[in-house]
Amino acid sequence: MRVVDETGKQLGIMSLSSAIQIAQSRGLDLVQVTEKVKPPVCRITDYGKYLYAEEKKKRQFKNKKAGDLKGIRLSFNISTHDLETRANQAEKFLARGDKIKIEVILRGREKSLSDIANEKIKQFIQILSAKTNIKIEKNLEKRGRTLIMIIGK
Repeated sequence: MRVVDETGKQLGIMSLSSAIQIAQSRGLDLVQVTEKVKPPVCRITDYGKYLYAEEKKKRQFKNKKAGDLKGIRLSFNISTHDLETRANQAEKFLARGDKIKIEVILRGREKSLSDIANEKIKQFIQILSAKTNIKIEKNLEKRGRTLIMIIGK
């Protein structure tokens, strides 16, 4: 087995009994790091500290979240000022690492005028991209009477 000491220095390939003997002479433990390679890699270290470091890595990995999906609903007749207000809110969501679902629900006669709703979404994207950089996760698509687009940072 390949042996690495507590400082990270390679001690070379040796037998199990000699590696255990070196670890005991230093007052430490022999811990197998990986068995997937030939020869397996073992480290001379304090086993309690090793377990603590592994647990800490798992906790750190678990705490990272991908970000929520926040929704911003625009109306068909939304004014420019209201678009800017919604863009400010979207900027806050993006700063936190969330993704944004922009949707416009068309009602009645508005269904036949979906190109105007497309322009409203494009205007919103233009205002938002002037404030921060954005990445379009999902292009504009029509689902029934709703236009939906998903963006991220």
